Amino acid sequence: MDAATEATRSLQGLSPELTARVPQLLEAMRTVGAGLDLHVTLDRIVATAAELADARYAAIGIIDETRTGLSDFVTYGVTPQQHEQIGALPDGHKGLLGALIHDPRPLRLGNLTDDARSAGFPPGHPPMRTFLGVPIRVQGEVFGNLYLTEKRGGAEFSEEDLHMVRVLATEAGIAIGNARLHAATRQRERWIDGSVAVTTELLAGSDVDDALAVVAEQARKLADSAAGIVLLPDDEGGLEIVAVSADEPAGIMGTQIPNDSPVVEQLLTGEPVFVEDSASDPRMVTDIAQRFGPSMMLPLKSGGRVLGTLATPRSRGARPFTAAERTLATQFAAQAALALVLADAQRDRERLAVYEDRDRIARDLHDLVIQRLFATGMILESAQRRTIVPDVALGVGKAVDELDVTIQEIRTAIFALQQGPAEAPSGLRTRVLREIGTAAVPLGFQPSASFVGPVDSRVGELTGKNLIAALREALSNAFRHAQASRIEVVVDATIRLPDGTDGVRLTVADDGIGIPDGGRRSGLKNLAKRAESLGGCSTYGPGVGKDGTGTTVRWEAPL
Repeated sequence: MDAATEATRSLQGLSPELTARVPQLLEAMRTVGAGLDLHVTLDRIVATAAELADARYAAIGIIDETRTGLSDFVTYGVTPQQHEQIGALPDGHKGLLGALIHDPRPLRLGNLTDDARSAGFPPGHPPMRTFLGVPIRVQGEVFGNLYLTEKRGGAEFSEEDLHMVRVLATEAGIAIGNARLHAATRQRERWIDGSVAVTTELLAGSDVDDALAVVAEQARKLADSAAGIVLLPDDEGGLEIVAVSADEPAGIMGTQIPNDSPVVEQLLTGEPVFVEDSASDPRMVTDIAQRFGPSMMLPLKSGGRVLGTLATPRSRGARPFTAAERTLATQFAAQAALALVLADAQRDRERLAVYEDRDRIARDLHDLVIQRLFATGMILESAQRRTIVPDVALGVGKAVDELDVTIQEIRTAIFALQQGPAEAPSGLRTRVLREIGTAAVPLGFQPSASFVGPVDSRVGELTGKNLIAALREALSNAFRHAQASRIEVVVDATIRLPDGTDGVRLTVADDGIGIPDGGRRSGLKNLAKRAESLGGCSTYGPGVGKDGTGTTVRWEAPL
């Protein structure tokens, strides 16, 4: 309202010539105020200002957060070919553009090249002589400057032109303020929706690796960054990358930041780290930092406990993160950390329920089933002694032997059910067999398993965790889609990857119906993504059924 009042007051006592242009000014103000998209609004302002002042070229330079240069430069009248010839847009650190940043007052020049503050034009820049510059204020603060050059017909910009453009700049400030408010609201909505999506996904029962991958993927999308990265504390007191979402994730997963890095201490105490350029910042000590530019590193902190770190680096040369983006990302990281804590607590409750159920099953097997089988065996042995028919005695004897084997198998199952998580062996071979045993129940048969090389000693923990997740995905796909009656699992820790490094290969082959044309590939994509994040690959081909029916999945990664 104050800006509108000031604009109305400035129209009082106009000359007849300027009064005649008021309808044109009002139409320009109406045009500028339409719409809420910020970039569309800026384009509309420069086009309207050029038409109002009859200028060949117009531009808006948006002042950056440091108030020393320009963060963006929106132009009108300059062709794409001229833009390409000019090269980089002005940064506002010198020349007349810089002068208007430090002294935001209207400026009208008959020949800008004669002004001592002029810094000249780069090669390929169109010639410009007459100049008109007016600051644009949004809520009392200078948002940027509106520049007009080259009045048509070769004349200079008049006082009337300056007056009209100043009124238009006032309306432009109102329109920009509304557009910025709308953009900020939409941005907050996106981050809130992203936090809800993360919380929903984590509480849906995903395992830890999948949960961290969800956090990385959502953060990357919301921050408009080149990658989303989750780091957890390692045994040496540093940080290790355990989840990555990126177009080129190879070489990122498993990277460690040593405990003597300047950023680690700050992150582990719960303080965020903001980096203007990862490639040149001396605090960024890893090789992968050379790939990125601006970056946010945010602690995943909940209840005073730091669970890890969320990093969202942008590509080299990309725009830096704004203060609003930093605030929203920090809030997102706190919400994600809380969701991780809640999801972990939920998984603990589910595990406790499973262990309680297993204890009940073990008791029932021991107290009821084994006792009944043992009693049945004794009855059969008594019948065997009484019969005089040799064939009957032989058949009863075989039945008794089968019962003894069954009792031993049930006792083994009881021991496994009573075994706590800390007592279970942690070797890769055992984990593979455990996954296969778990899958046998829904499959209705036991997949075969074989191992090549010392898989327990050669395969690292990170690769082993991902191999188990890949096996689980492959077996799940076979159960849901393959309709297989036979599955063969092979883990080979003696292979060489295409780049010559030592690796491990997981092969899961079935005799099912194969992959139909046009069928979903989401499971296969997940396998490939997981392998690529480690620097490996995942492929598929014919299965082990008759005439090659079924599917064979090969998943490879460095040791």
